[in-house]
Amino acid sequence: MKIYTKTGDKGTSSLYNGERRPKDDMVFEALGATDELNAAVGVAREYCVLAGSPLSDQAAWLEDVMSRLLDVGSAVATPRDSTQSESKLNHTAFSEQSVDTLERQIDAMDTALAPLKNFILPGGGLCAAHFHVARTVCRRAERRVWPLVQSGAVDPVVGRYLNRLSDFLFTCARYAAHAAGEREVIYKKERLAKAAST
Repeated sequence: MKIYTKTGDKGTSSLYNGERRPKDDMVFEALGATDELNAAVGVAREYCVLAGSPLSDQAAWLEDVMSRLLDVGSAVATPRDSTQSESKLNHTAFSEQSVDTLERQIDAMDTALAPLKNFILPGGGLCAAHFHVARTVCRRAERRVWPLVQSGAVDPVVGRYLNRLSDFLFTCARYAAHAAGEREVIYKKERLAKAAST
């Protein structure tokens, strides 16, 4: 199978259900954001692998997340409101269990972390910083998918997964900073100098 098919040379791409749409269609915007998110998660995972044993669980969890994001893409690429094939809808159904898994992993990391009492700035070492980047990309992917959920084209559980995933990535960032012995950088409001009396 060749990498290039030339079928998209006229500005359209095909969905899993066979329907062709313009490349700037909302579905492809959502797919592109999800793909970008998967790449950002992949970078964060590589930093976990480099960190070694303190973050080995996170590396394994992220590998699963990357597979689930391909499932998200499959669900998005098979609009429920225009796909007639029951087998394709069943094949791309997204499981609520994936949301439960993220919640369990968040809870497991939370037990090792100090309670969050302030806004924290992105940082805490290279691994944590890349988790923060992935978190922000996740929020964008969620914003792209949400209109499709609202229209009935995508199962609401896909939106819930992305919402929980951003929480998961934020917690991973905090955990990575903790594992590396890095200090979390706290947000500080700017103190304005008092106006000189006239």
